[in-house]
Amino acid sequence: MSSTSITDDTNNGGSSSFTNNNNNIVLRPSSNNQESFDSFKIGSPCVHRYARDSSMDPSDIEYVMWYHGRSSANNTNVDDNDDEESILLPPLSTGRIGRAISKNGLQWEKSSNFDLGASRAEDTDDVSLGLNMESWWSFDTAHVGLGQVLLPMSNPAVITDGGVYLMYYMGGNLEETDLSLYMESSTTNNAAPPPETKIQGMKMRIGVALSQDGITWGRIEGDDPTGACMVPYEKSDPSTKGDIDTASTVWKVEEELYCAWPDVFVNTNTNKKLFGGKEQQPFHMYYSTMTKDGKEKAIARAVSDDGFRWYKRGVCLRPGGSGNGDTNDDNLDTAGCARSIVFKEIEFDQVKGNWESVPKLDAPWIMYYEGVSSVDRKHRILKAESEDGITWVKKGIVFDVGDGWDCNGVSSPHILRMDDGTVRMYYTGLGENGSTAIGVARAGDDGVFVREQAEFAFA
Repeated sequence: MSSTSITDDTNNGGSSSFTNNNNNIVLRPSSNNQESFDSFKIGSPCVHRYARDSSMDPSDIEYVMWYHGRSSANNTNVDDNDDEESILLPPLSTGRIGRAISKNGLQWEKSSNFDLGASRAEDTDDVSLGLNMESWWSFDTAHVGLGQVLLPMSNPAVITDGGVYLMYYMGGNLEETDLSLYMESSTTNNAAPPPETKIQGMKMRIGVALSQDGITWGRIEGDDPTGACMVPYEKSDPSTKGDIDTASTVWKVEEELYCAWPDVFVNTNTNKKLFGGKEQQPFHMYYSTMTKDGKEKAIARAVSDDGFRWYKRGVCLRPGGSGNGDTNDDNLDTAGCARSIVFKEIEFDQVKGNWESVPKLDAPWIMYYEGVSSVDRKHRILKAESEDGITWVKKGIVFDVGDGWDCNGVSSPHILRMDDGTVRMYYTGLGENGSTAIGVARAGDDGVFVREQAEFAFA
């Protein structure tokens, strides 16, 4: 059984791939307080499942979800004359990063107070990571969004004493850039925005934060002057060339407009064959970017020895073509690829009733990623496979849009391998009116994800 995962922003679900109810929604924007950090939109769930002290008692199982959200109050800015104006931030669900807890992975309670794990060190009381209020020049002063949370020194299923959490996130500041830079070539030619049209926070960069309990986080300052550990590559800017090492003669790195949605895979097996003998660094990052020249929304790759200092390896997955000759599939990501999750495939031992502890050396790499169709502009979760984590072959659709709350898009997937051999996927869904929510689906031996029944936990 292969493991599966991926999702992004949406708002409704059901018990099958095409259902008209909300039974698979596990988390919605907060509706009881418009000042809450997630009252407008939410997205990018990252879920951990822990058995404390290796206990198999269901009562000792704990689920923790980190996710990002945007407040309704953040949709307007107030200038020096107290005149209200439209916010210039990109139309994303990013804003601040929060936390929720659960005993079964289906009913969730948001950590909106200190007892449930909200941080005391941020700019608002109900978040895990808020805006950077200490350094005005930092990359994350306007909005932040979640990428991945790791416990690299612990077993993924069991919390160990002294484990350290790493949160990879992206952020944007109030720096203004031309909106036309991010418009697709066809759009720019036919209906380019006025040259004076600006947008803030779109030149996103990637950072990392550290925690000993998953609750209180401290930013780790990267090498870039903005504090980021990964920034868009620009040939004309000497400060962005530091992450292009001597391997740049082998790996083609293109100029980028942003770096965002980092997904990090940690290899604790030092066997070189695991990476096809080409890359032996333990940390591999797959992140979403947009190329400056081709205006392609693509997925790029970077490697690191310690998880903090990264070396870019260029784009590894581009829009267009499934590789299987299916015309319909060929259109599924022609408008862009983004928000991936990458893992090595492992098998479930039906006799022992558990998952392999270490992937087989010849097990394929699996990538679930979000593809945007150029036909209907909807977001879907697609799959690609690789022998070495470097060169990828597209395999088509994994999870389609529904006909209810997530009818306009499914994205930002995250997967959990369950004790019964099934795989659970948390994802973001997008509705007709732009509403978002986090849903859940489940796949059995056949690898087909079906929307899982869940009861909504009140915000």
